Amino acid sequence: MTETTAKTGHPKGLWYLFGTEMWERFGYYLMLGIFSLYMIDGWNNGGMGFDAAKKSDIYGTYLGLVYLTPFIGGLLADRVLGYRRSIVMGGLMMSAGYFLLSIHSETTFYIALLCIILGNGFFKPNISTLVGNLYSGDDMKDKKDAGYNIFYMGINIGAFICNFVAAYMRINYGWGHAFAAAGVGMLVGVAIFLIGTKHIKHVDVVKPVQEGDMSTMKILGLTVLPMFIFGIIGYMIPGNFLGSDTNDAFIIGCLPVIGFFIYLAFTAEAKESRAIKALLAVFTCVILFFAIFHQNGDALTVWAEDHTDRNMPESVSNVADKVGMAQVVVNNDIVSADQATFDAKIAEMRVKEAAMPAVSAEELKAKGAYSNEVGQLEKSRKYFATLPGDQVPAKGENLKLYSTELYQSINPFWVVVLTPLVVGIFGFMRRKKKEPSTPTKIFIGLVITALSALVMVGAVFATNDMTMKASSWWLIASYGVITVGELCLSPMGLSLVSKLSPPRITALMMGGFFLAISVGNKLSGMLSSLWEEMPEKQNFFYLNFGLVLAAAIVLLLMLKWLNSVMRENNVQ
Repeated sequence: MTETTAKTGHPKGLWYLFGTEMWERFGYYLMLGIFSLYMIDGWNNGGMGFDAAKKSDIYGTYLGLVYLTPFIGGLLADRVLGYRRSIVMGGLMMSAGYFLLSIHSETTFYIALLCIILGNGFFKPNISTLVGNLYSGDDMKDKKDAGYNIFYMGINIGAFICNFVAAYMRINYGWGHAFAAAGVGMLVGVAIFLIGTKHIKHVDVVKPVQEGDMSTMKILGLTVLPMFIFGIIGYMIPGNFLGSDTNDAFIIGCLPVIGFFIYLAFTAEAKESRAIKALLAVFTCVILFFAIFHQNGDALTVWAEDHTDRNMPESVSNVADKVGMAQVVVNNDIVSADQATFDAKIAEMRVKEAAMPAVSAEELKAKGAYSNEVGQLEKSRKYFATLPGDQVPAKGENLKLYSTELYQSINPFWVVVLTPLVVGIFGFMRRKKKEPSTPTKIFIGLVITALSALVMVGAVFATNDMTMKASSWWLIASYGVITVGELCLSPMGLSLVSKLSPPRITALMMGGFFLAISVGNKLSGMLSSLWEEMPEKQNFFYLNFGLVLAAAIVLLLMLKWLNSVMRENNVQ
């Protein structure tokens, strides 16, 4: 019998994994919520000063790699390290990465991303595997989908809270303090995991290599080494057939790993082979879900920043201003000047800023304050560019805005609100013996995700050819729709891997699921890079709609076969 909590009927270990993942995602999504904004903010404002194309390229590459390394971390945990040791290692590496991001240096910027990428590889697949292992007993297996939904809600509580912390820290203390807060959150997650390890250790079992299985070193030699070689070849190929050198390197570098999973599917024992093939088929379809879903940190963040009416009602702004949570834009003679005059004045102020001494603490503080003043002028003019004239404040007045980071909390807010509803509906259907299979839930999720793109088409039309700002309600509605799709798909994908994977390679197959997310994330950056190139923005969202709908149709055509594989493995 599995150790359970009497009130909920779920394993006690779930709640420690819930808390660990909540704080890990607090750090991860805090960093991700400000990542694009940080990269395009000027160097003198404390950002990296990258252009839009470089920002999207780095964003997509980072998101791709951060979900590619779980393949390696899952394999090593399955066979060598064990899950708990891998999770602690990964958490500490990610925390180090966040703290390094708090240092304003391009060198430490890339080192920090490497730490986070490697740390996530050890952390992410293995905590998800432990959740599934808690439900491996016959008395618990029918609650596995619900367990993953609860676990998923923990992810999104962290993702919801973090953006308020990010906005407060950035507005009041700067980018570095915001990233440091992410590092602290990750350390809290590791501490919770260590406290609850006694409720988890019984499902942390290293699986021995079976006769006929490929050795760990051989797998790494046939995948990781070729991955680097193929990536270098892709980077060095003349021209860019996928838009940039890093796109070419990433996609070509993934080919050996994809090839390994295909090899695994065709060389396994017959029943295992059918299960692995089913998983790979689903992985292929969900790639496009994540390509659309993870634009929330790039294209949709740009939409919130530049094309959304973020003006706070007075009743909200009075409170937000007192706690340092309001972003302020001002109107004055500089902001309202013609473009040539504005550009000349900003250039003059930047020259003065560069000449300011920065040795003592007082000098550094004065220079930082002046830099913030210049940055505020630039952001104010940009915000007012598409604001109706009667809504622009008079000279000497200001507007208080919702910080762009806060829009990143809309999706996790919907997850927390809608998870009990979705779990309740599927629970009701289960009691009536009418619950759809896990692959069917994933199909439903893809269809609903496609519809969320159409909501954003409506948002574009609401801007009157991008000459006005759209209401925040468009983003709230779009996130609400895609969240329903997400709840039918993302936790169900984790559950499906746990149900169908051969036990000795569960974490490895979990790594395969994260490889699909990895490719989807890279495609997300590639798609977001088209944002600047598409003058008619509705076409960007029509493209998103078409891609996800196509994936849904492919999955629909495979549903009968997938459901038969589920029945063969005595799962639903």
